[in-house]
Amino acid sequence: MPSCTRLTLHSMGFSRWLNRTVGFFVFFILDIVDFLLCFTYRTLDFFFESEWKPCYCCPPPEAKQAAAGGNRGRKMIVSVRSGEYSKVVSLTRTKIHLDEISDTLYSRPSLLAKLVKCFKKNAAECSDERSPSTKKKTLLTVNSTVVEKMQRTPRWSDCHCTFCTSWLSSSSSSLFVNVQQPKDNKAQENVVFIHGFLSSSTFWTETLFPNFSDSAKSNYRFLAVDLLGYGKSPKPNDSLYTLKEHLEMIERSVISQFRLKTFHVVAHSLGCILALALAAKHPGAVKSITLLAPPYYSVPKGVQATQYVMRRMAPKEVWPPMAFAASVASWYEHLSRTVSLVLCKNHHLLEFLTKLLTRNRMRTYLIEGFLCHTHNASWHTLHNIIFGSGSKIEAYLDHVRDNVNCDVTVFHGGRDDLIPVECSYGVKRKVPRARIHIVPDKDHITIVVGRQKEFASELELIWRGSTTT
Repeated sequence: MPSCTRLTLHSMGFSRWLNRTVGFFVFFILDIVDFLLCFTYRTLDFFFESEWKPCYCCPPPEAKQAAAGGNRGRKMIVSVRSGEYSKVVSLTRTKIHLDEISDTLYSRPSLLAKLVKCFKKNAAECSDERSPSTKKKTLLTVNSTVVEKMQRTPRWSDCHCTFCTSWLSSSSSSLFVNVQQPKDNKAQENVVFIHGFLSSSTFWTETLFPNFSDSAKSNYRFLAVDLLGYGKSPKPNDSLYTLKEHLEMIERSVISQFRLKTFHVVAHSLGCILALALAAKHPGAVKSITLLAPPYYSVPKGVQATQYVMRRMAPKEVWPPMAFAASVASWYEHLSRTVSLVLCKNHHLLEFLTKLLTRNRMRTYLIEGFLCHTHNASWHTLHNIIFGSGSKIEAYLDHVRDNVNCDVTVFHGGRDDLIPVECSYGVKRKVPRARIHIVPDKDHITIVVGRQKEFASELELIWRGSTTT
């Protein structure tokens, strides 16, 4: 082996060791900070809302007795337990699907938690707990408890501006859909655009919509949706933002409302999971599927899918910065709420400062999409959709392969630090007919932003090809 190769391998090994060593101390400190923030937010919630709000690192409070008159029109409380971790969560749907709740919400073991357990238990119990052969069963129980009707008012830590609360003034509970269609309203085809995590419909309307050809604009109706909890769509405080809820809202707000019999679907990142679930549920309606950076991780046999996906996407490393940001957002409920409190509640100030520093040369639609959501929406969507779908996405891909007769095209940035390129190759292995396009020197965002005119042309070719086949 040449000396330069050995030197390179040695350098990579040292960098990995340094990253893990620094990460160990950094995340131990963050464990402590998040632990302290837990009590801070419980106190602030009680002060501002006159109620102790449960979180995913605390035991549930004593459930209130059922009110007289039964639970009609009310919401149920679900006690979610895994070992010693438990939380009371509220459900706003009459049909309860407990498998939609990801165990990563309440099972995110930290070094601090392990140390506390070791102080409470004897050495033998600690040893048994660390044994990989020990498997804890997750118990999900539904209590016959009811609480007050769903509150639509934003929490004290959420943004109260007119943009973020515009959905409160509407009697409709549908998602916001940005529609661009021919002037004569006689579109021959429909295209549904689904944005990614911490984004909004502006990711499409500000980039692709202006760059489609006149021919496409006269033949296609473009529908870009704000997902539940994002942009101008409803942001209910007590929703769990499960896959079922997201999917039902898209069906009701787009497919049913606009009476779509057939449609193409274009999705980015998180939206890819919803697009595949939509195609699996409506196999005869989907004419083509275009996925950008799909977060598909092939889970090894015998490994818990949700935990595996979380550790792949949020590996608790300090480098690269994207991995560190993903780890903080995924592992720390209260730290991520603090980030949301600082950034999302002050998004107008950040937009103003951005325009001031760039002399109004920078369009701030990405900032709007990144910041106009609530912590409850982003936290539950991250865990219940991205991590929670770890055991479901393979079934969706199998269904698309066997039962959905349409073209599947996948685009991925060659320099994507958030979702590795191997995820798209994994889609190809599951759906052999899928066409993979790796775009060199582009990342998770610049796969579209910066090459919008080129990508718009590529989409038009896909749609025309699917029409002729």
